[in-house]
Amino acid sequence: MGFVGTVLGIFGFGFGITAGLVIGYYFFIYIQPSDVADPEIRPLVEEDQETLQKMLPEIPFWLDWLNKFLEYMWPNLNKAICATVKGIVKPIIDEQIPQYKIDAVEFEALTLGSLPPTFQGMKIYVTEEKELIMEPSIKWAANANVTIAVKAYGLKATAQVVDLQVFALPRITLKPLVPSFPCFANIFVSLMDKPYVDFGLKVVGIDLMSVPILYRFVQEIIKDQVANMYHWPKTLDVQILDPAKAFDRPVGLLHVKVIRALKLKKKDLLGASDPYVKIKLTESKLPSKQTTVKMKNLNPEWNEDFNFTVKDPLTQILKLHVIDWEQIGKHDKMGMNEVPLKDLTPDEPKLMTLELVKKKDTNDAQKDKSRGQLVVELTYKPFKEEELPKSFQQTKTLLVRAPDNTPDGGGMLVVIVHEAEDVEGKHHNNPYVRILFRGEKRKTKKIRKTRDPRWEEEFTFMLDEPPINDKIHLEVYSSSSRIGLRRPKVLFLHHCLHVMYHYLFHANIFAGHSKYDFLDCRNYTYNPTIYVFMEQESLGYIDINLSDVVNNKRINERYHLIDSKNGRIQIELQWRTKD
Repeated sequence: MGFVGTVLGIFGFGFGITAGLVIGYYFFIYIQPSDVADPEIRPLVEEDQETLQKMLPEIPFWLDWLNKFLEYMWPNLNKAICATVKGIVKPIIDEQIPQYKIDAVEFEALTLGSLPPTFQGMKIYVTEEKELIMEPSIKWAANANVTIAVKAYGLKATAQVVDLQVFALPRITLKPLVPSFPCFANIFVSLMDKPYVDFGLKVVGIDLMSVPILYRFVQEIIKDQVANMYHWPKTLDVQILDPAKAFDRPVGLLHVKVIRALKLKKKDLLGASDPYVKIKLTESKLPSKQTTVKMKNLNPEWNEDFNFTVKDPLTQILKLHVIDWEQIGKHDKMGMNEVPLKDLTPDEPKLMTLELVKKKDTNDAQKDKSRGQLVVELTYKPFKEEELPKSFQQTKTLLVRAPDNTPDGGGMLVVIVHEAEDVEGKHHNNPYVRILFRGEKRKTKKIRKTRDPRWEEEFTFMLDEPPINDKIHLEVYSSSSRIGLRRPKVLFLHHCLHVMYHYLFHANIFAGHSKYDFLDCRNYTYNPTIYVFMEQESLGYIDINLSDVVNNKRINERYHLIDSKNGRIQIELQWRTKD
């Protein structure tokens, strides 16, 4: 019975499963539910804003706010725009009318009406340059009134533009973005497609646009003329600020030659001093530069050259600090002095012997105390007028020339570390960038507790030949200072071995051997010292081929970091030559 029952149970299970699937499929296909109503279908225009936002979240409902703002501002904008149009158009008309023997052309009425244009949509483009690109979709059905009177041969004729309608898709670019109000220097406007313009033109009370042939002819002329003037890539340029001041572009180079120092004071307890000179130009984001260290010398000679980019010679000051190098501890300041760039004659080398003081403070009681002298040669070389960029496009592409001491056939590689985003460490986020190129190492400052650091630091490499076949390595690190025992496990093991040896040696187990043959622990006592040591981890790296930099003179890109989940870094590279 047991065997028969098992067989029947298996058979019944298989039959039940099969019958259930067949019956379920039949009910699912052929039996329709009676309690489900047909969905209600309505046009989207009948839906409220909240419902539309849920259905179509990509619709920019913030445009309602922008259109409402434009509606409130339109009465004032109308007057301002009309005044600007009159100021621009009147000189052009006065220049052109003499050749047509017309006495005068005047605006009898100029108003854009009470209905403002509306924004139907907006696209925003993000680039790596200092610019903002917008493409709004604009519709304007205006009740404008533009009446122009033309006088010639003692007669007067008037033309009136009414029922103006404009549909356009312009591209508006604000660049460069600057830290001065209104935060951009120029506006560039161009049309991405031919605009649709419709209007009525009344002459002596007759609407000429009611004539079909004339209407189509005028429409095509307007579209073609506007497109020829402003169709992309042609632009209408409106300057808001002077790019020279707004963009803070360089206007010259300062050449600094540190020659020697005289009669420096002894800072070290045993011996002389180990001086070097630290040089910094104010109002510059670039790190300070320094000479080599001259060991045990109170009258050192360097004869080392440095170059600085000058942006405002009237306000910038060159600061020179003589510092005593210390292997351990803080370096000691020996003296300093400052040279305002406005005191330098352009293109004329000036040899200066500077008296070193404690600090530039007229109330300092120790100011007159002799701290030695520093001999330097300074030369300010302003760029020539033809070398200066006249517009932002030239500012963006024109590079500063390399210094005059650049090797022939070589140049200067400039690396600008702008910013990074989404760099994340496992234990801490204090990112900085380490640069490795041809064995030289440079690094940026450390930004604490952020995943989106911004450095804006510049580094230069003087090269004898273009780096066509070279790569530059940049790696983002995060470091953290931690206080604790330095290698505590090793110290503890060392202490245990010392104690063990003490008992074994006194038990004469190592008879005939020096105790130092076993373990070099002469005068050793277990004294665990507190140390500050660094923990660092890599957050990602990139290797950039420099051939494109040499060929294009400049690249500014955002790179994905290798060995990083989402990290990216923006690097600008320039290749400068003497040409």
